[in-house]
Amino acid sequence: MDSKRLRGTLFAVVAMFVIITGVIIAVNWDIIQKKFGIQQTVAQVDSEIDGTETEIDEKQLGNNLYAYMQDETFFDPEVRYKSIETYSGRVVSLVMSSVAKDLRIMVVNSRGRLVTGVPFSIKIQELGEYVDDDKDGIIYIDGLRAGEYSVSMNEVEGYKVPNTVTTIKVKQDIEYRVLDDVEYLMLTEDDVDASKEDLEVKEAENEADGTENISFELAQGNAKKGIDVSKWNKEIDWEAVKEDGVEFAIIRCGYRGSSGGALIIDPLYEDNIKGAIAAGIPVGVYFFTQAVSELEAIEEASMVISLIRKYDVDYPVFLDSESAGGKGRADDLSSEDRTKYHRAFMQTIASAGYQTGIYASTNWLNNRVDMSKLSSYNTWLAQYADVPTYDGYYHMWQYTSKGTINGISTNVDLNLCYMNIDTSIDHSAASGGYTGVVTGDTGNVPTENNDY
Repeated sequence: MDSKRLRGTLFAVVAMFVIITGVIIAVNWDIIQKKFGIQQTVAQVDSEIDGTETEIDEKQLGNNLYAYMQDETFFDPEVRYKSIETYSGRVVSLVMSSVAKDLRIMVVNSRGRLVTGVPFSIKIQELGEYVDDDKDGIIYIDGLRAGEYSVSMNEVEGYKVPNTVTTIKVKQDIEYRVLDDVEYLMLTEDDVDASKEDLEVKEAENEADGTENISFELAQGNAKKGIDVSKWNKEIDWEAVKEDGVEFAIIRCGYRGSSGGALIIDPLYEDNIKGAIAAGIPVGVYFFTQAVSELEAIEEASMVISLIRKYDVDYPVFLDSESAGGKGRADDLSSEDRTKYHRAFMQTIASAGYQTGIYASTNWLNNRVDMSKLSSYNTWLAQYADVPTYDGYYHMWQYTSKGTINGISTNVDLNLCYMNIDTSIDHSAASGGYTGVVTGDTGNVPTENNDY
């Protein structure tokens, strides 16, 4: 047989072998998939999307593990929990929590945002149905007995709701602990009318007697010189602030809306705390409260903790206790109730390992709260006078709102701190989140002859 014929014969044999092998593989494809572990068919994915397989954690009631495949916005880089909007998609889940004898149920979409504008309803076995009448994505039920409750969600047109029932334990007594689900409640000023919500009024300005010293060189001895800032101070050059002698800064991280009661992040909080820390200025934070219940106070404290966890915060977390000019939802609280709610805030902050305290004017401390019940916490006094007249013990003194500091284009509050803060300790979240270590002298009561 010549070489040409031999090559032709070999080619034919190989071709026939390939064809036969291909036919065998095609016929036995399912067996081959199972044997080599490569089988995950479209049918499987479809069945999971349709809800035939369910997985539930302790707080989420939902069964669509592949919801993101149907959500075109899933890969949007926008930070979660920064706003609330009506969601036009199909898949929703429930997030539930209890503080004490209550149950809060939130309807959220696949991006972790509350779903508003829809009267969702849920069913609690043995209790009945509850409807989100105000369509804010939250159903709140109080006055419950402690125990376990089974919750399911009713169907609603246009949405795919969980088809499972989950059990949650309602607590008997309040535990002053940070709420894991508070981030669902936090808004930015883009979500609200800030002109109606950010209404805190400086009580100390109304009480000023005209003798205040506006010089930043007021401090003497061991007192440290510092400032407190918020969005009202606009953008700040923190390097220039540091060079001007500022030794600490207390930064507003947020506030509760005076009208609607929403939890709102100060729009310049992130810029301020990052800028101050980068410039080597030790920081603390404050939050303007409008809480009208212990639950709301715990929410406020939880929001603060969620905002500061990733930063090295040396100075205490202060609760800003002031009015909203008579327009605030908490302005008319009794001293007893206000003190109770303030204590709930501070106990929650302390439970997370942070130093905490109250900021208020002399008149407010004397008449609007019961300081005998808050004496274990730090006091930040605001009194614009040459010598404070407050008889109580205090740890910081805000002595003017008319200060000038390089790097800040507006007038700024000036403060003296009498606490010895150990800023050499790493208080970051990576090291456990503990902060505000106070050593040595922890306060000051000025005398008539004290010239600072």
